[in-house]
Amino acid sequence: MKPVTAYQGRFLARAMCLFVVLAILLLPQAAHAQLQIPQIPFTSERGTIAASLQLLALITILSLAPAILVMMTSFTRLIIVLSFVRHAIGTQSMPPNQVLVGLALFLTFFIMAPVAQRINKDAIQPYIAGQKDQITAFHAAEQPLRSFMLRQTRQKDLGLFVHLAKLSRPRTINDIPTYVIIPSFIISELKTAFQMGFMIFLPFLVIDMVVSSILMSMGMMMLPPIMISLPFKLILFVLVDGWHLLARGLVQSFVP
Repeated sequence: MKPVTAYQGRFLARAMCLFVVLAILLLPQAAHAQLQIPQIPFTSERGTIAASLQLLALITILSLAPAILVMMTSFTRLIIVLSFVRHAIGTQSMPPNQVLVGLALFLTFFIMAPVAQRINKDAIQPYIAGQKDQITAFHAAEQPLRSFMLRQTRQKDLGLFVHLAKLSRPRTINDIPTYVIIPSFIISELKTAFQMGFMIFLPFLVIDMVVSSILMSMGMMMLPPIMISLPFKLILFVLVDGWHLLARGLVQSFVP
């Protein structure tokens, strides 16, 4: 049996890709007689909305899902603080971006689990059981997320967007619309994340300054201080169990 040459290998790879693309394009047409798009129970005063509009609404909601995950949860604070830690240690690309994003994502799942459980209990399950309509279920799902964001939002930031929206002074939290709470929560999270990052940066900055002063006093001005300080910063971070302390501090920063 003759070995496959590089040209034949590329030809086979392209043929397989073409086959997969054709299968994806032709599969919906072949299964059109058996499969139907599930109806999304959006209703209006004139009856059920057309299936195409339902599908458009679903795609719109799914397209906003990444923004909701990033901006309306604890993810923003976590990823910024983790990035500060990496820059403070000076390892440039270690841990890689994929590791930092994955760690921040799963910490977000852990922190947001009580909120998700409450949404499932108060909104999703009653809606599936037919006990609540769409509007009622949406407002029930909105309340736990609003409560989470309000606990982390500074009153000053909230007042800023209430003023920019030209709203009358709210008497209760329920009088504040969600579109005002979201940007207030985001800038509050950015400020908190930078404050935490600054506090984490200080010990490593002190190590850099001490090493730089020692090298200058020894006349070794041509030697980059980062080459000497990096092992000391790594040793310090490992000895104090830095990832444990960091994860505990980040999670406890969201405890009400």
